[in-house]
Amino acid sequence: MAFKRLPAGAWLMGIPGLACLAAGLLLLAGFGADLHPLLEESGAGLVLLVSGVALLGSAAFPLVLAELAARDGER
Repeated sequence: MAFKRLPAGAWLMGIPGLACLAAGLLLLAGFGADLHPLLEESGAGLVLLVSGVALLGSAAFPLVLAELAARDGER
């Protein structure tokens, strides 16, 4: 499936999901300590990682639905 044909819902949940994953990894690496005291705890990075995984999992639903609709239209 080409990137142009991805449903808007996949983009709207996938991009923030990738951003959450990146931010979570940065926080777990210790780069948030200078920004705010709450960001220096490992729980903040873990929360962003879990949120990123959840967003990416949710972004898969529009992809699956679009694939099923395309297969149904081929019949």
